[in-house]
Parts: sequence; C-alpha cells; structure tokens
Amino acid sequence: MPQRTRVALLFGGRSAEHDVSIVSARAIHAHLDPRSYEVVSFYISRKGRWKSVASPGASKSALDRGKGSVFLPWDSPADPRGAGIDIYFPVLHGPYGEDGTIQGLLEMADVPYVGAGVLGSAVGMDKAVMKTLFRAHGIPTVEHLILTEPEWRARPAEALARIRARLRRPLFIKPANLGSSVGITKVADLRRVPEAIDHALTYDRKVVIERSVRGREIECSVLGNDDPQASLPGEVFPHNEFYDYADKYLDGKTRFAIPAVLPAADVRKIRRLAVRAFKACDAAGMARVDFFLEAGTNRPLVNEINTIPGFTSISMYPKLWEVSGLPFGRLIERLIELGFERHREKKRRVHAPNLNLRASTAEVDPQAKPGAPTAVERDGG
Repeated sequence: MPQRTRVALLFGGRSAEHDVSIVSARAIHAHLDPRSYEVVSFYISRKGRWKSVASPGASKSALDRGKGSVFLPWDSPADPRGAGIDIYFPVLHGPYGEDGTIQGLLEMADVPYVGAGVLGSAVGMDKAVMKTLFRAHGIPTVEHLILTEPEWRARPAEALARIRARLRRPLFIKPANLGSSVGITKVADLRRVPEAIDHALTYDRKVVIERSVRGREIECSVLGNDDPQASLPGEVFPHNEFYDYADKYLDGKTRFAIPAVLPAADVRKIRRLAVRAFKACDAAGMARVDFFLEAGTNRPLVNEINTIPGFTSISMYPKLWEVSGLPFGRLIERLIELGFERHREKKRRVHAPNLNLRASTAEVDPQAKPGAPTAVERDGG
C-alpha cells in the first residue's frame, strides 16, 4: 500500500466563528479518503490553546477537556502526533485563522499548507482594505464608508453627517474583520446608526458602512493558484431579512438555487469577476466570492471574498463545485495538491542569497585617492 499523505486539520480557534469551524472540519475529515490520507486533528480552543484530538467529530466537551499547549505542535516532544506532517489544512474561519495569523506561523515553520498566504488571507479578512483593492482594480462594489473607532469617538457628529450625505438608506453596518455575518446590523433609521456602529466596534476597531442593495444574492467559488477557475454561480434566498448568522447556521430555512438560474451572459460575467477579485486580493487555493445582482441595473457588484469558506452541509463553496463537476472528496484532494504546489513554487525562489558583502556594501569616499582603501576596507570589512 503506498504511503498515505499526513494531513493536519487545524480547527476551532479564537474567533466568533469557532463553532462553525468545528462543523467545517468535521465535513472535511469525513471526505478525506483514509486510503490516501492519514488525518491528524489539532483543536484550538477559544483561548488559543492547541491540543491534538482523535477527530473533529468529538463532542465539544471532549474537545475542551484536558490541557493544551500554547506552542505549535509540530516540534513538541510532548505531542509526537505533530511529527511528520506533510501538509497543514487550516479550517479556521474569521480572525486568528483566516486573517494571515496562522498562515504566518506556517510560513515561519516552512511547511506546506492549504489556502491563501499571509497577504491574501489578511486582505480577504479586512473588508475595508479588500474594497479599496477592488476599486483600484476597477471591480464594481457597493458604495461604502470606512470608520475607525478613534474617528467615531472623537467626532461622532461629523461621521453621522458624512454617512447621511453619502449613503442612501437602508444601511448595513459591519465589523471590517469578521465573517459569518457576525456583528452586522441593518439600519433604516439614522437614529439607530450610533447603536449599530457601537455594536460593530465590539468586534473590531474598524467598521464598514454601506448602502443596502436591492437585488439577488449570488455566490461563486474559485479554485486554483496562478490560474484560478470559477465554478457555476449559485443564488441565496435568505429566510430572514438578510443572510445573518442565525439564517446561515441555526434556523436552516434559507433556500438555495445551485446553480443559479441566470442568462449565460450573466454567468460568464460573474465568473470573470470572481476570478478578478481572487487575483486582486492575491488569494490562492480557494475562495468564495459573494455578489449582489442589483435590481433595475442588473449590475453584478462584488460584496466580498472569503479565503476560508465554509465546508458545512449547507455551505455553498463545495456545493457549487459539485454542480460544476468536482465532487466534495475530489475538491479536498485538489486543495491539498494546490497547497503542495504553492509550497514547491515558494521553495524555488531564492530567499537568502549569498551576497558578496564587500562588493555590495562598499562605500565610495569622494575624498579618497584612486587605489586607496574604501571605507568598508578601512573599518575591517
């Protein structure tokens, strides 16, 4: 029997999406073929402590029971299960997992991992930076304002006047760095704006304030590294007023059209925009790109990109690839292949060139005579 690839699932984490991460990890674990992959599961508690567990399928009390480690597990003699990992698979939604922090640790360890790198992850998490990049690349997005906590505390009246003058209501007010619709408020009455801003600021120091778009909610999955491909788009029909956390993960009443019923020209346009958004954010491996198809104009507007999309039973990312011809199990395999590919490409680059210090740092002394020693040579360089 050929040697199996040893995959480490990293799940849980410190963000408000901790529970969603566990559900996603369970789905990925269930679809990794045991004939080809040996799965090692690392649970990260809400306090940031790491521990190896039998699988993501353990009960929540079992996951939290016992001591964990504050150190990464790949070199810990107390945790031999961390030895010999071939590739790491972060399934960590939200801050401290999807924002470049875990990716930075994995880069420092020089190990292969699935998904976007540090920059792409950070950009994909920060909606304020993301939307700035979209605009710079000519990607249509919703009109919005960005407000920091110091600005809001120092000049609330000025901030409210700017919102009133520049954005048509109703408004969505959301933390810049969070996912799964946590911390989002829909506001029609300007008198409720301060309360909504304060609520968003409990999750992040920046908030994004954008006008509500009347139209259809469309999602598209992207897969690849330097040559990414987009799936067929799907449509979300929220049960609640908007697709909030309860609608996504608790109520189970949201409906989906997979794939979306759209004219061929609109499908092509959305898929092209999804790939452009993926590249603009320097994403890699996977991402789900969310759109609004505006009523009246029929314009597709890119709302955001998610670099570690959900893998739950209702998650659009794997479902859209399934209807596009790539089943869940093969999708996971492809993501692992892309992680190895990206690591090989990085290793091909020169990171620490052996420079000739004397030649590269020698200073020219304008007072020196021809043939006289340079400043570096005089100082013993």
